[in-house]
Parts: sequence; structure tokens; C-alpha cells
Amino acid sequence: MIPIRVTHDEYAKLLKPAFTPTTALDLLTKRVICRGQESGGLYILDLDDEKHNEAPSTRRSVAFPGNPLGSGLTPDAAKELGLRAGTPVGTSLIDAHAGGVGVMESVAVPDPEAKSMTRKLFAIAWFLSVGLLLAIWLYLAANCSFQVSGAHFGQSPNLSMVPEYWLTEGGQSATGALLDYIIENHVASPRLANRAAYISVFELLNKILESMVQDLNSPFLAALTEDIHVLPDFHGNRSPIVDPKAKGVVCGLTLDTSEKQLALLYLATVQGIAYGTRHIVEHCNAHGHRIDTLLACGGLSKNPLFLQEHADIVGCSIVLPRESESVLLGAAILGAVASKKYSSLSDAMKALNAAGQAPLVIHPAKDPKVKKYHDAKYRIFRELYEQQLSHRSIMAQALA
Repeated sequence: MIPIRVTHDEYAKLLKPAFTPTTALDLLTKRVICRGQESGGLYILDLDDEKHNEAPSTRRSVAFPGNPLGSGLTPDAAKELGLRAGTPVGTSLIDAHAGGVGVMESVAVPDPEAKSMTRKLFAIAWFLSVGLLLAIWLYLAANCSFQVSGAHFGQSPNLSMVPEYWLTEGGQSATGALLDYIIENHVASPRLANRAAYISVFELLNKILESMVQDLNSPFLAALTEDIHVLPDFHGNRSPIVDPKAKGVVCGLTLDTSEKQLALLYLATVQGIAYGTRHIVEHCNAHGHRIDTLLACGGLSKNPLFLQEHADIVGCSIVLPRESESVLLGAAILGAVASKKYSSLSDAMKALNAAGQAPLVIHPAKDPKVKKYHDAKYRIFRELYEQQLSHRSIMAQALA
């Protein structure tokens, strides 16, 4: 597909509305990329041109998440979906933001003195298996202007994920995709897959690591990777360095092709991802934030080793929501607000979000040796990137 620029009038002809006409648009950005239904092409609509004031059909107001659009579903759309015509249609959110709406009120122990979400919760760790992305969603006071990789404020009109809150977004470029890459490209992967007929590959690797702790008399599971270190920037660094040229690094490879060696490489990769999360959290806290709790949702939140390594490495407790499919819950919350079941998005979130059953919270290990170990590995993690910059400079000079 070749990106092309279209006018507002042309844009209006490209999309067949599923709901009755409305003048509201989500203007988080001033450029909309849309897919034409008939041609299948990719189109770029520039909403910042001089003509936008002359196009009332495309820009007159801004709709906040969950805002009812028009008069609901059209008869044609309702027939195709098996729903009633006029069923409320709320302004949507991208999957990651919908997941945030579905978890951010899932506090384990309500704080009666907390006056806002900024005091209840300072971070959400988003472990998304679909988007293969781990990101940190930070909710901060309206007078804070710090940015990780982008910030949006919800006001009237509301442009953020939640009205009246700043949303600062940052994250890593690959997490689930990186774990899949590491596992699937190892020579032991086919043998492992044959053994994992009734359980997931992650469960099997976790069991192998647990047995290795006993066999090698390791003081704790994380110590198995004392000789293997991973910099997870296989797809560049998104936050907090913002370096698309960054590359992944695996330090400590041998000729061992066993399943046990793959398990160690898997563990080192999980740790490398967690060190990346720690880097983001430390960077934010160094600029005025107070992140001390993570909320986990998505595919990787079902992996106990992944969660425990994050808790130990970041030094934060991790709260699991009751509803594991947080994206679906977030979308349902938007629908509930659009149907007037709740008067506001915040009220709907408070009513429908909840922390899960035991184990409710994953706490960092209490053993001080675990913290000392991860502090040492984190230092190596940071040095791997600095060494990469040095190597990049050396080669650039050689080619100059």
C-alpha cells in the first residue's frame, strides 16, 4: 500500500459510518491514518490544514472516551452485528488504553485518604501479548509536564485516556515478541515443543529452572543467570533512551544446545526486560514521580516467573486485577458510559474494576541477597548499552 494524502471531502466518502452522523472526532493527534473500505488503501488525513474550518462534517468537537456518538448504531450496522438499531456507540480507545481503563482502579487495598488516582496508583505495567509490547502508563497531576515518550492531558474537550489526568506513555519495543524470538530460534526449541503438548512452553521452562535450582544448589532462581546477560533492545529502545538504532545483546553464550541452556537464556531475557522496566521507572522517579506499584494485565501477567522477576528487579509490588481480559473490560466500561449506565468514566471504572483473588499481590523478595544480585546485573545491563554506543562510534570513525 502506498500512503497518499486526501482532502476532508474525499475522507468523508471513504468511510461508511456504522453509527448515525456525528461531528465529534478524537484529536489526540492532528493526523488520522485510516483504511478505505473499498480500495483497502492507506490514507493520511491532515487535520491541521486551512480547510478544516470549512469541513463541519469532520471537525467541530472532540469526543472523550465513552462519549455517545450520534444516535447509536444505524439499522444496517445493527443488522450486521445482530443488535438493535440505536444501540449506543461510545468513542473508542486503542487496545492498550482500553486495558488501562480496565485495570487502573484495581487497587488491592483502597486508600481512604486518597483523593485521586495519582495517589492510589502511580504506574500500570502493561504486559500485552497481542501487541507484544510492555509499556508504563503513568497518571500524574495536571501541573506536571514531564514526558517519557509522549503526554496527553484529559480536559474539556477531553484528549487523554481518562478525563482530567495526564497520561505519560513510555515502554519497550518488544517483550512477548522477544521471548518468542529467543525460544523459537534456539536449537532445542523443537524438542521443547514436543514436551509441551499439554502445558505452555513457558510453564515447561519455568519447571526446568526450578529443577536446576535444586540440581545446581543455587541460592535462588535468579542467580542461575550470573553468567548470561541480555540487553533486550532487539527492536530499538523506545523508552527512556529513545534510540531506534539500539540493538539487542546476549552476553555469555556457549556451545551448549540443551533445553537447560535455553531455559537459562529465557530467564536472562525475562530479566533483561525487567531491567528495562526498572530503567523507565527510575527515570520517571528521578523526574518527580513516585511510582511504587504496578498493575499487570495481558498475556505475560499469567506467567508467575515473569511477574516475580519484575517485582524483585523493579522493587515494586504488582497487583493483579480480577478480570484478566482487561482490554475487553475497558471496552465494556466505555460502552457502559455511552449507554448512561454510569455518569462518568471514573465512576464506571470504580464500579467495575476490582483486584483479583489470592495471590492478590506479588511482592519483591525479602532476601537482601536477591536485591544485591539484581543491582549488580542491572549495572551490567546499563553498561551493555554504553558499550554499544562506544562500538558504534568506533565503527563510524572507521567508515568516515
